[in-house]
Amino acid sequence: MSGAAGVAAAWQAIQNAIKASGAIIKIDPDDFSGLMAKMGNALVAEAPAGVFTKVWKYMTSCKGFLFYTQVKDRLSIPNRYDQIPRNPVT
Repeated sequence: MSGAAGVAAAWQAIQNAIKASGAIIKIDPDDFSGLMAKMGNALVAEAPAGVFTKVWKYMTSCKGFLFYTQVKDRLSIPNRYDQIPRNPVT
């Protein structure tokens, strides 16, 4: 599977999880970064999106809730967090 196909597959899996769960909270990028700072260890999904205007989408879970945000510029995720995908296509 190529890098772009892997990113697409990962993002589709996230979208399917969103449909299945219902406990999803959209937060602004500053709150997302604050949440990440409070978490000791987490899994973060990162995916580029958009055709004409590129944006980055991020998702993580905390205490049974899924939190997501969308930003124009890629967030800096500390190495202590696991990322999906670790090396996204840019």
